[in-house]
Amino acid sequence: MSRKTHSTRRGFLAVGAATLACPASAAGYQVLTGAEADLLDAICDQIVPADRDAGAKQAGCVQYIDRQLAGPLQRYKNAYRQGLAALVKTIDFLHLGFDERKAFLRRMEAGEISGPAWEPVSAATFFNMVLDHTYQGFYGDPKHGGNRDAVSWHMLGIAEHMHG
Repeated sequence: MSRKTHSTRRGFLAVGAATLACPASAAGYQVLTGAEADLLDAICDQIVPADRDAGAKQAGCVQYIDRQLAGPLQRYKNAYRQGLAALVKTIDFLHLGFDERKAFLRRMEAGEISGPAWEPVSAATFFNMVLDHTYQGFYGDPKHGGNRDAVSWHMLGIAEHMHG
């Protein structure tokens, strides 16, 4: 193998690794990486699942959280990074079934999940933070980046009263 070929491959791998480590700005995220957003989306989907009405995914809760982490909620950025990393170290959440995810999050909420990965931010604290921010993104004013198309307001029958 020539040195030029080796350098080119090394450069390609370095660029690929850097791309994976950077926030997923191509996906429209300001703070979260694509992997973090996917994991957070799975958590939010458990908190407000879609049924006959829209859920967290359709309301854009992850986009809301990301937007707020870049602004008014930036003090929570490290807690999100630490909590999502701890979740990855604890369980392969994305490969669990819906009911398994729900059971695991209930254990988090109850403070039953612990370990060294959860020392920067406890599982219960992380869950409750995500719960609060998911509800804000689902029920809040769409101008803040969530409640896309006022889906929760339509569900509650108040959309026509909330628009000027």
